[in-house]
Amino acid sequence: MKRLEGKVAIITGAAMGQGAAEAKLFAREGAKVVVTDILDREVQKIANEIINSDGIALPFCHDVSSEEDWKKVIDKTLQHFGKVDILVNNAGISSPNNVEHETLEGWERVQAVNTRGVFLGMKYTAPEIRKAGGGSIINISSVYGIIGVNGYASYHASKGAIRVLSKSAAMEFSKDFIRVNSIHPGMIETPMTDVLFSDPEAVKWMKEVTPWPRLGKPEDVAHGALFLASEESSFITGTELVIDGGWIAS
Repeated sequence: MKRLEGKVAIITGAAMGQGAAEAKLFAREGAKVVVTDILDREVQKIANEIINSDGIALPFCHDVSSEEDWKKVIDKTLQHFGKVDILVNNAGISSPNNVEHETLEGWERVQAVNTRGVFLGMKYTAPEIRKAGGGSIINISSVYGIIGVNGYASYHASKGAIRVLSKSAAMEFSKDFIRVNSIHPGMIETPMTDVLFSDPEAVKWMKEVTPWPRLGKPEDVAHGALFLASEESSFITGTELVIDGGWIAS
């Protein structure tokens, strides 16, 4: 049997990178996948790729910072599939500025997507997962939710918030057999990190801080999410899965 056979999963930020890898992997493992992203054409393309590979996918243009958008996604998911078992809060944005140079507008934009989006996703999905008899919520944070570097202040703040919010939600929802965990990727080659990966000095630094002899791929994170979504992790909640090639262990 496939590891997610009969499950319904909502994955945000699924138009590319980690979200797309998660969506494709979950579908291969038997899940009916609701793929959402603010990039409408791109997320439709991912859904079509899944469908053309004999999977089941439903795409939505979705602003995760919008409460109304979340309500619509949940309603449409229930109309099509009748339940929700899994939520992967993957959508996120970044800003390179440190505290002194970040603008209030930039700060609030990052918090709206990264922090408010995760909160709204759990708020509106958890009641449906409860009705389904339990399930899994996976919030994508970052190693920058555990450690800090100079710059990316708003991103650090949002990812740290996701880490501890996940623990609070795990305590809240354990009685309902809803597991809540966070994933903390290190240096993963995705469209969000294209600028870093195009800079030879940045790549040199990333390799220096990553003990494993390669940098990360979206599939590395997707397989961690699959484990947390499956029944293999049925006694794991309120914790962090670090996928960083050993960076923060060094």
